[in-house]
Amino acid sequence: MNSPLAQLAANGVSIWLDDLSRTRIRSGQLEQLITTRSVCGVTTNPTIFAGALSKGEGYGDQVAELAAGGADAAKAVFEITTQDVAEACDIFKGVYAHSHGFDGRVSIEVEPGLAHDTEGTVAQAKQLYAKVNRENVMIKIPATKAGLAAITAVIAEGISVNVTLIFSLQRYREVIAAYIAGIEQAAAKGHDLRKIHSVASFFVSRVDTEIDKRLVAIGTAEALALKSKAALANARLAYQVFEQDFDNARWSALAAGGANVQRPLMASTGVKAPNLSDTLYVTELVAKQLVNTMPEKTMEAVFDHGVIPADSITGHYAQAKSVLDDLAAVGVSYDDVTELLETEGVEKFIVSWNELLESVTAALSAAK
Repeated sequence: MNSPLAQLAANGVSIWLDDLSRTRIRSGQLEQLITTRSVCGVTTNPTIFAGALSKGEGYGDQVAELAAGGADAAKAVFEITTQDVAEACDIFKGVYAHSHGFDGRVSIEVEPGLAHDTEGTVAQAKQLYAKVNRENVMIKIPATKAGLAAITAVIAEGISVNVTLIFSLQRYREVIAAYIAGIEQAAAKGHDLRKIHSVASFFVSRVDTEIDKRLVAIGTAEALALKSKAALANARLAYQVFEQDFDNARWSALAAGGANVQRPLMASTGVKAPNLSDTLYVTELVAKQLVNTMPEKTMEAVFDHGVIPADSITGHYAQAKSVLDDLAAVGVSYDDVTELLETEGVEKFIVSWNELLESVTAALSAAK
């Protein structure tokens, strides 16, 4: 197919769907997206599972079985979500094999309440990996301070990791350092480095949402001229960090032993502001070795009318740096914004997790 999504893939961007449900899996729709929309992976999070479970479609039999077995909500969520992810992994096993493990990946997240608990995160990452029992699963770990140590420990066990909730360039550098340390430990333990993969999920749209709110509050012409520029600037500079931090002798030695770079992933790519192009955070973030995980609405917009450049990142570093400098000049604190967004990101997933538990509790009660 010669669609804009196919062109995006040809230009080096892996297209992952930011959604999963049992209906999507068992209806054959997920498999169809591989051929019709160039989709080569899936990401999930507590919000996505809460939405799928609240609709209830396709989960009745398993919920009844779990209720009969006396499962509580936490146990039921673990069983339901890992089954969905395992079945999705099976759908993508061909993509996984063809891409030598870079794609065909399905991500599942540790409980958001563990975001500040290193040991708890590591323990649950191992549980999720063992339960899904598919080589192409990725365990999502948030890029909190506690998460950094967990990333290293989980990678060291030979488990592939999707690092999530990255907002700042400094935290991204710390994530890369945590990954490299994990790869070194994995090598020391004798793991096959070729089998270990990781992506670093840099969140995009939320940066514009928060910074634009602050620019409007400032209200000057200089501030308003910067609206809707911060997210792209931040994401482009993240790609520069990726290029820089994997270009050194330490990494080259690991790569020679079969290690894979941790690819940058653009997440939260659905446009929030109605005045912006609905393909903005896809078409303006094109470069090789990039992953873009899209909500279905965004993916369909790109398929329908996206105009895909060969590269819309690497020639824009100076301009991107200028945007961040200008934001500081008008009084927007980058550090304050990114710290707030990380905190809010964890809190939002905790809320979704609690909603998920409530939905499952109600479904278990109804099934008894």
